[in-house]
Amino acid sequence: MLIEEYRGELLENTHDGRICVVDENGRVIAGVGDTNAFTYYRSVSKPFQFLPLIMRGLHEKYGLTTAETVVCAASHTGEDVHVRALESILKKTGFCEEQLIINPEFPANTAARNRLLANSLPKRKLYHNCAGKHLALMMLQKEITGSAEDYWKLESPAQQEVLRVVAEVSDFPSSEIICGIDGCGVPVFAVPLKGIAKAFVKLACPESAKNTKLSSALNVMADCIAQNPYIIRGHGYLCGEINTLPNIVAKGGAEGVYGFGLKRERIGVSLKIADGTEAVWPLIIAEILRQLDYKDDAAFKLLQNLRGPYKTNHNDTKIGSYRPVFRLANEIATK
Repeated sequence: MLIEEYRGELLENTHDGRICVVDENGRVIAGVGDTNAFTYYRSVSKPFQFLPLIMRGLHEKYGLTTAETVVCAASHTGEDVHVRALESILKKTGFCEEQLIINPEFPANTAARNRLLANSLPKRKLYHNCAGKHLALMMLQKEITGSAEDYWKLESPAQQEVLRVVAEVSDFPSSEIICGIDGCGVPVFAVPLKGIAKAFVKLACPESAKNTKLSSALNVMADCIAQNPYIIRGHGYLCGEINTLPNIVAKGGAEGVYGFGLKRERIGVSLKIADGTEAVWPLIIAEILRQLDYKDDAAFKLLQNLRGPYKTNHNDTKIGSYRPVFRLANEIATK
């Protein structure tokens, strides 16, 4: 059990899950539950899925800015800054929006969506939160085959190259990765939960990657995210806010999956909430940091502003509480 959710003094909901913490050598040093349980990366993988493009120099070939690089690794909310970056990528690559296999959407950002609705403007494929990832995969497929066609298929050269890089950052054989289909129609990869933590310690500490070319690409990605924290998601969201902290690099995904790395402490953390909720991410991350004896008041204040210990209703009345009930077990490293 990770979180108990009370309304008054009555336990109303519980949130189970698992957590893994690894050091810079990929050794499991703490956790909750089965750190070997296969877990889909979901959108947590996006920064790593862009690494093959950096390793091939495609970010330089197309003259991508740091913001455009990050939007290719983002789950964007359709703020103006996101849409401008995506439209710029279309111009630089010569792709057209219709080539993306995703369905048109309205932006997740409330203000952007309401503005479109008020002006009777239509949905667009670029408003889909995965649009940047799809453009990145199209660039990679075109570089390898001369055409972006079939970029979304698992057997495509682009997806096979992404699979190899995901395997490398996860320290897990590509032949044993479980492949499914993500919400946006492209392959999604499942590795043991500890593999996701290993990927994030590499993103936080790129020099810990044994492959020099991969290390260099990780460094570029981490720097781009640090320069453009709100591009990775948006204002008011955990990913956008937590990446403003200079010591943390992080990315969330659907169904309660989250990963982050601590640069100074040289550790990676991954977690999966069993019921798929994202609402209690800030509480769990804050409690993980507290138990790791993390020293950064700004981080705890930021996380509490996103989700404090009290449960409130639509009238902003305190009606209950959230209570972390897990304990990171150091002995899990020997299991």
